[in-house]
Amino acid sequence: MNWLYRNYLKRLVDFILSLTAFIVLLPVFLVVTGLLYMANQGKPFFLQPRPGKDGKIFRVIKYKTMNDQQDAQGNLLPDEVRLTPVGKFVRKTSLDEVPQLLNVIKGDMSLIGPRPLLVEYLPLYNEVQQRRHEVRPGITGWAQVNGRNAISWDQKFKYDVWYVDNISPMLDIKIIFLTILKIFKSEGISAEGVATMPKFQGNKS
Repeated sequence: MNWLYRNYLKRLVDFILSLTAFIVLLPVFLVVTGLLYMANQGKPFFLQPRPGKDGKIFRVIKYKTMNDQQDAQGNLLPDEVRLTPVGKFVRKTSLDEVPQLLNVIKGDMSLIGPRPLLVEYLPLYNEVQQRRHEVRPGITGWAQVNGRNAISWDQKFKYDVWYVDNISPMLDIKIIFLTILKIFKSEGISAEGVATMPKFQGNKS
C-alpha cells in the first residue's frame, strides 16, 4: 500500500487537495497579494529557482515578504531589517505558503515533503543529505512539524531523509494535523538571532 501511495496515489491526492485548497483560499490569496503589492512597491511575488525531485530545477512561487532596501554600497540589508510588517504577519500565519499551491498543482511540488532549499546548497550535501531529493519537495514536512527553522541543519536533514524512507498515507495525515497546530501556535518560524534560518554551510561528513 505504501509503495502504491508513494509512486501513484500521492500525486493524485496532491492535485485534488491543492486545487481545492487554492479555490477555497482564493479570497485570502487576493487580499494578501494586494497588501504585499502596496508594501513592496508593486512586487507581491517573486520566482526563485529551487531543486525538486532528483535535483531538477524549477521555479517556486513565493510571496515577497521583504523589501529591497540596500546599504550605501548597494548591498541588501539583513533579512530581519528588510522584513516588512505585512511580511512578518504573512510569515507568522504561514500565509506565505499559499502561492506554492500552484507549484503543487503544476507537479513541481507535493503538499508534504522536504522543503525546497536553495540551488547553491546542492554541491554542499553529503550522500545521505542528497536523498531528500528522491521525492518531490513539499509545502510542509516532517522537519517543519519537528522544529521548522528553530532546529539545526543537521537535524533538519535527518528528519527529511527519515520521511523519504517512511512515506505513508497515515504519516502524511499526521504531518497535516501537526502543521495546523504549528500554524496556530506560530512555533519555529525563525532560528535564534535571524529572520528565518542561517545559510547552510555544508557538512560532508
